Amino acid sequence: MLRLEHISKIYPTGEVLKDVNWEVKPQDRIGLVGVNGAGKSTQLKIIAGEMEPTSGEIIRPASLHIAYLTQEFEVDPTRTVREEFWTVFQEANQVQHSMGQIHHQMQTANPEELDRLIDKLDRLQRHFEALDGYGLDAQIEKILPEMGFVDEDGDRLVSAFSGGWQMRMSLGKILLQKPDILLLDEPTNHLDLETIEWLEVYLKGLKTPMVIVSHDREFLDRLCTQIVETERGVSSTYLGNYSAYLQQKAEMAEAQMSAYERQQKELEKQQAFVDRFRASATRSTQAKSREKQLDKIERIEAPTGGLRTLHFRFPPAPRSGREVVEIKELVHTYEDKILFLGTDLEIERGDRIAFLGPNGAGKSTLLRMIMGMEKPTGGTVALGDHNVIPGYFEQNQAEALDLNRTVMETIHDEMPDWKNEEVRTLLGRFLFSGETVFKKVASLSGGEKARLALAKMLLRPANLLILDEPTNHLDIPAKEMMEEAIQNYDGTVIIVSHDRYFISQVATKIVEIREGEFRTYLGDYHYYLDKIAEEKEQAKLAAIAAEKAAKKAAKAGKKRQG
Repeated sequence: MLRLEHISKIYPTGEVLKDVNWEVKPQDRIGLVGVNGAGKSTQLKIIAGEMEPTSGEIIRPASLHIAYLTQEFEVDPTRTVREEFWTVFQEANQVQHSMGQIHHQMQTANPEELDRLIDKLDRLQRHFEALDGYGLDAQIEKILPEMGFVDEDGDRLVSAFSGGWQMRMSLGKILLQKPDILLLDEPTNHLDLETIEWLEVYLKGLKTPMVIVSHDREFLDRLCTQIVETERGVSSTYLGNYSAYLQQKAEMAEAQMSAYERQQKELEKQQAFVDRFRASATRSTQAKSREKQLDKIERIEAPTGGLRTLHFRFPPAPRSGREVVEIKELVHTYEDKILFLGTDLEIERGDRIAFLGPNGAGKSTLLRMIMGMEKPTGGTVALGDHNVIPGYFEQNQAEALDLNRTVMETIHDEMPDWKNEEVRTLLGRFLFSGETVFKKVASLSGGEKARLALAKMLLRPANLLILDEPTNHLDIPAKEMMEEAIQNYDGTVIIVSHDRYFISQVATKIVEIREGEFRTYLGDYHYYLDKIAEEKEQAKLAAIAAEKAAKKAAKAGKKRQG
């Protein structure tokens, strides 16, 4: 269907892709993985025809239609939802626009011009019919409910919908084009859990083959049938989902190491024989023969060491009192929306809590209230009385960091007594080296800003970590290091995250914000999922029982009337 053969890509700053080889077959769902900067998005752009490779080729049929959902959803907030979907049909739009202009001209045309306009309108109408222009509205009406929109949503402005719903619009627009291959670049970014789960189910139901770039390991696990890893510019293909890829990679590395060690032992044994008998009068010929054989043996390479990645631990936490955060009768409104309705929560020393809830439920607002950066409308949000020292990681690092400072200056501002060597040592652990330490914060990528903000957090020991989407912009190895650092931290942790895999690794308690209240689940993420499933089943059974009781009551009422 589509094949990449020996693709390389060299930028002025260096070689990103060296030898990339993989293919897309019907119904494949391929996950592209690798560290930030490994060339994943570059591969999507090359496949989409937005970028030319330096060498190699893409083998594909000329008629293959590829659709590309980028990280930035391309929607116009001033259009209605139906108008936004209509923009997909560019040629039909142009013809329809021309038809409208002719209708307008016909109102003031003289008889001679009218005949010419009628003839032109007839040609345009036939063209519009050939494009199935009169059937396009029906296609839009069909896709709207598939994307989760109700009928009246079609006439609402795009700006009235959240980022998650705008992603659905972008996906719907792409599917209206009936692509042969779907390219998805970080489709779960900034989506809440409910929307991510909807997207998983929807994509799984499509037969369209797709290539997905994502750092969401749970998403890759549930969706992908194949993983393509790009490491040091070279691609490797693994069958199965993300978990299968991890297992295969570990097994291959272990097998390679075993083969390497066996060969090394044999080579040492043979070399020892050669060294011992090279000068022997009776066995020198045999020694020379073995030496020639040694030169011909193809050496097995040792498994390459892991790529350079983030490496840190949170500093030891000063001991706090048992009560770390107390929330009493919390009421909070935002514009015309009620976020919290007189709800309580107590967070104790050692808790590792993940707050869950849809976008707009008030999770980030709650973290700001805990930090004292925002006041509740009613009730109290307070840190514990005894030695609670918070450290805060903001979701939007562009606002949290001074964009005019350099990377070095950002750390020096916090630790003015440190020598340059000490600052460089810290920054090196966060992958800032060489000239990158002199870059302005404004020029850093999202991932670099996140790493710099984490480095700042390590400078001040805290016993309460408040982390708002800490894994945004981090690649998978960096997420794994973050998970390990939290697991080894001896303080209290409050997390807001849409990364389900991350939550499952670090949270020991889940608090869901539902209908303005806190619902606490005293277990990890999988315990929470089991409890939610139980609640849904109980609600379903209760609804069935209520329906039966209502029918029975109605039947009894009829009998009494009879």
